[in-house]
Amino acid sequence: MLTPETRIFVAGHRGMVGSAVCRALAARGCRNLITRTRRELDLMDPSAVDAFFAAEKPEVVIHCAARVGGIHANRTYPVEFMRENIGVSFSVIDAAHKHGTQRLLYLGSSCIYPREAPQPLREASLLTSPLEPTNEAYALAKITALKYCQYLRNQYGVLFHSAMPTNLYGPGDNYHPENSHVIPGLLRRFHEAKTAGAETVILWGTGTVRREFLHVDDLAAGILALIGAENPPDIVNIGSGKDLTIRALADIVADVVGFKGEILQNPEMPDGTPRKCLDISRIRSLGWTPTISLEEGLRQTYADFVNISPTSATPATVQTGPGQSRARG
Repeated sequence: MLTPETRIFVAGHRGMVGSAVCRALAARGCRNLITRTRRELDLMDPSAVDAFFAAEKPEVVIHCAARVGGIHANRTYPVEFMRENIGVSFSVIDAAHKHGTQRLLYLGSSCIYPREAPQPLREASLLTSPLEPTNEAYALAKITALKYCQYLRNQYGVLFHSAMPTNLYGPGDNYHPENSHVIPGLLRRFHEAKTAGAETVILWGTGTVRREFLHVDDLAAGILALIGAENPPDIVNIGSGKDLTIRALADIVADVVGFKGEILQNPEMPDGTPRKCLDISRIRSLGWTPTISLEEGLRQTYADFVNISPTSATPATVQTGPGQSRARG
């Protein structure tokens, strides 16, 4: 059970998810929150991570650190996605186990599930058939780490467990013109098109694939619910339980931004997994449910984007790839 005095290390606290978790912990009155920037602690360096755990001795670890990106980034840099995500995860998990951390929650991704798994995606579908090829390296890295936590729990009795979030969005997202995910990419493209007076915005893919989205503050609340559970399952999905087509999402984002032009599709570009919607019955049974509607969340996120909006315009093209957006460090 978390108390205000519990020593909690949030790995990746400056990313979108880590920032939301820190906000949620602060709202709970947490007084012993431990964080390190990438410059202060390189999570790829096992010796540095080991020394950090030896000195700080966190009682709880929430592992939000990862290298992430959309379809373009995953297809271009599979080596980096696999090496960095496995390296960071094993450094933190091993140090936590060695130095007596009481509890560790590892944040995975809904992209770990097979491409053709039955919908909505249940935790039991893991490793039942092939993965989506466009983000296979990232998914394999995530699967390796969550299975490692499961093995440690089974063999040594440590309470290391994992959460699988759906596609995320919200304040602090990555709005990079090439490496962002679908919602931040759409927000940026529609905003720039509106500002430039463009008549069209082009989306990658057919627009028919379906995706589920969750506001990052809802995810943070779900993470705290799992951390507070006495005996959580090894793997738990966290999502909204609702999906929509990418084209329907684009129409909503265009309305939020105020773009009045035409939306075109480029069907020659990849779609990714045909559908991805999570079964969230496990976490609902713990008393958590999402509270932020997609429309409300998109308006909040657009306001966040406008506050940090880049001044340079880029071609209006959007990836519709899978995954969630988090930044290491």
